[in-house]
Amino acid sequence: MLKQLAKLASAAAFAAAALALPALSSSAWADAAGNDALLRDANRTVNHLRSDPAFGAARNMLRDARAIYIVPHLVKGGFIFGAEGGAGVLLHRTKGGWSNPRFYDMASASFGLQIGLEKAELVFIINSERALRGIEKGEVKLGAGAGLTVVTLSSAAEGATTAHGGDIVVWASGTGAYGGLTFNGSVIKQDKDANAIGAAGPAATQLRRNLASF
Repeated sequence: MLKQLAKLASAAAFAAAALALPALSSSAWADAAGNDALLRDANRTVNHLRSDPAFGAARNMLRDARAIYIVPHLVKGGFIFGAEGGAGVLLHRTKGGWSNPRFYDMASASFGLQIGLEKAELVFIINSERALRGIEKGEVKLGAGAGLTVVTLSSAAEGATTAHGGDIVVWASGTGAYGGLTFNGSVIKQDKDANAIGAAGPAATQLRRNLASF
């Protein structure tokens, strides 16, 4: 009787494991597909650097940048209480060109009279080594306490020259009035799950080539 119960238990465990395998494979595939989709969106944002007036002199600043952080879809919304966030990709310069993309999320919370839902594309031009290292270490909080100079620009600041002195220069192109866009208190944090899968394939290669063409 005990042997029969042991066999049944073993069979049940084997069946459960067998059922779990497709689920795990499906989950991994979904995550890989999500990485590819984010890379394709980031590539579209890089294309917009060439044509969207809102990005102003971003394409010129990119030529001297230490790194770039691209958030293709920043969402900001809410009533009274607001929140904003988005997934992004980080690439830095190497001797051979641009590095392989890595995945980082940006999020912040705010309180104020905010009505409706707004979206924006963001390009962070990272000019200093300390800013890049701060992000790569895993989590950085933007603002005075972080010791990093963050300058937010738009097409209205086309002629700005002092921005080159900032550790990070942020360019934003939004749908609708994305007024009062600030990043104090915003957190950029590594997406460990996405980075465990990594960025490979045509989407990653195209993004690196696109940036190298500036």
